[in-house]
Amino acid sequence: MVDKSKGLLPETEMPKDWYNVVADLPFQLPPMLHPGKGVPVEVDDLLPIFPRALVEQELSAERWVPIPDPVREVYGLWRPTPLRRARRLEKALGTPARIYYKWEGVSPPGSHKANTSVPQAFYNKDEGVERLATETGAGQWGSALAFACQLFELACQVYMVRVSYDQKPYRRVMMETWGAECVSSPSHRTEAGRRILAKSPDTHGSLGIAISEAIEDAVSNPETKYSLGSVLNHVLLHQTVIGLEAKQQLETLGEYPDMLVGCVGGGSNFAGLFLPFIADKLSGKAPGLEVLCTEPASCPTLTRGLYAYDFGDVACTTPLLKMFTLGHEFVPPPLHSGGLRYHGMAPLICALREKGYVDARAYDQLPAFSAGLQFARAEGHIPAPEPTHAIRAVIDEALRCREDGKGKTIVFSLSGHGHFDLGAYEAYLSGRMQESNQAEGSIREALSCLPQVSAQPPP
Repeated sequence: MVDKSKGLLPETEMPKDWYNVVADLPFQLPPMLHPGKGVPVEVDDLLPIFPRALVEQELSAERWVPIPDPVREVYGLWRPTPLRRARRLEKALGTPARIYYKWEGVSPPGSHKANTSVPQAFYNKDEGVERLATETGAGQWGSALAFACQLFELACQVYMVRVSYDQKPYRRVMMETWGAECVSSPSHRTEAGRRILAKSPDTHGSLGIAISEAIEDAVSNPETKYSLGSVLNHVLLHQTVIGLEAKQQLETLGEYPDMLVGCVGGGSNFAGLFLPFIADKLSGKAPGLEVLCTEPASCPTLTRGLYAYDFGDVACTTPLLKMFTLGHEFVPPPLHSGGLRYHGMAPLICALREKGYVDARAYDQLPAFSAGLQFARAEGHIPAPEPTHAIRAVIDEALRCREDGKGKTIVFSLSGHGHFDLGAYEAYLSGRMQESNQAEGSIREALSCLPQVSAQPPP
């Protein structure tokens, strides 16, 4: 008999609800603050940029949020996604560890991002919105929103960080194939973009800049709302379909993880995997569960950032979020893992990190790509640059298990494929890829710009 290597679920077993961990937290999350008043935001404060349904989800403490039938119908195009055991990688490493990965690259846009783009497009369409504006780093989120907007007949405007716009032209083509318009950010289309270009015409761009442009676009056009691919609670909520499926799949294989690993930029893909499991750690059911966030050493938010209130964008238009941050003016170097370039992190993940429920580790892109190449040659799938950071941590942990002679069940999130990132692999294989650690001075300068804000009670 062949041992099971895949955890598969029928479409009928797809989750019917998203899981909201806020209901089970043993502490109070720091509130999102109004940027002008410094008081906790209320529903009406967010309605100019988001539809009411998403605002209510953002501020909700309900444990389970029903997934609308039209969303589940679209999810059925690719969900449930497979959970695979990396037996060939285990063999190559000679490790007693059991390595599993949740494979999110099977969605039409090729990543986990469609798990939230589809419900966001649905709720906006349901409330009469005609057009969505957003930012994208490496292009995974922009592609996913373009896909969802096409399905729900919405116009889509994407501001793509300049360095990725230049590095990954086929992401732009993918967005345009689904009917979206994609422009390089900073652009001359917005006041924020024009101001930044006047000051730094050669800038590589950043997610903070692109967010400023997208929000300005949304608030300047009455038919338009803003859509966000990571960071906020409602986005992480939608991604929990990943972990809810993974729990069922591991159960069918007779497994439970000792360790969960994932890459984090804004945090949505890994949060989607680990939040349904962290509930067991919070309740005491799995007190020894290890949760490891991995990030690039050149944008080391969780490992080097300051836990403070900060804006989510350069133009200071977003609400203030309590998060580990490198400062909203921080512009990372042009690393190839473009989806991990954000200066901040999901406040929910940051709170769990600050309380000691999750750990974090930073890797430079050279050892990360080395791990990605090793995985591709063992398992066949070419990972996107972002999850290569998680793969690096998984390989390191598996080798420790070999040295200690101890087995361990390690589960990681493989958030998307690298088919549009072959230029990055070419740079690595040819020896042209460089280490990209950001200079200490740039981090200190960005942190010095943080607003000094503390939460005040509502008037």
